[in-house]
Amino acid sequence: MADSPLGRTLLIANPAAHSGKGAAGADFARRFLSSYSSATRGYEVRLTRGPGDAVGIAASAVGYDTVLALGGDGVIHEVVNGLMRLPESARPQLGVIPLGSGNDYARTLGMPKNDVEGAFAQLVRGQARELEVGSVNGAHFMETLSFGLDAAIAIDTTARRAADTSQEGEALFITSGLKVISQAHQGFPCTARFDGEDPIDLSALIFAVQVGPTYGGGFKVCPDADPGDGLLDVCYNVRHPSIPHFLALFGLARWGRHTLTKVVRLRRLRHATVDFAEEPPCQVDGEQLRGTHFEIEVVPRALRVIC
Repeated sequence: MADSPLGRTLLIANPAAHSGKGAAGADFARRFLSSYSSATRGYEVRLTRGPGDAVGIAASAVGYDTVLALGGDGVIHEVVNGLMRLPESARPQLGVIPLGSGNDYARTLGMPKNDVEGAFAQLVRGQARELEVGSVNGAHFMETLSFGLDAAIAIDTTARRAADTSQEGEALFITSGLKVISQAHQGFPCTARFDGEDPIDLSALIFAVQVGPTYGGGFKVCPDADPGDGLLDVCYNVRHPSIPHFLALFGLARWGRHTLTKVVRLRRLRHATVDFAEEPPCQVDGEQLRGTHFEIEVVPRALRVIC
């Protein structure tokens, strides 16, 4: 492992990830890093104790070459936000060891999912890429920001995970989707301005802003999104389908085929301003975000990410 890119490494692990499997994952990480000393130039393992803890740990990672995030998209989101608090010159590179239910950022990076050994094997042979992150009202996201029904679904899946549901990934997203969509009767009126263009009025049912292609455990909402192109991809509805038609659209989104319909529109942008008449459901990497006014922008080449 003489060519391992990790250097001096801080591993931040959520022991509660994936129904408690994060603790075993952290133990494996310690054994791996102890057994293969050539993989790093020294390491430390820190366990999170609750929501938000990983932000502070990552924000104090000055002097490390690499920060590894072990857990689901939630802990990766926190680590990214912590790293973004550091000046660029002092910001360690990022590696992810995905151990969660959705694992959408892992899909974007092409990392093995829920396979700690496989993730380490890829990381020690990997290379760092300069990738963007998104920013909304001062918070950062590495994969997705959304408003409307898709956000309501994501918020519901997060609540159900917290209640220790046995479902995960695509199955969890689908069952939450069927529940939320069946209760939907109208969209969320808003005015959007993309890259300084004239404002457009929308009734948001789907409004997703993506760094990578998927959300919800593999739904290809923006199939061509590239985390290294310096742009955010957006998918939003321009028509207001009936609930049966929306359910069909929901199914098509699993494979990215919703983009072939006339209901949605896709585009790329660097900056957007979105104002809602009333507070909509909104999620950022699965975490609820409150408000009616949203300033969204891309931060190009924000992180060096090993994959």
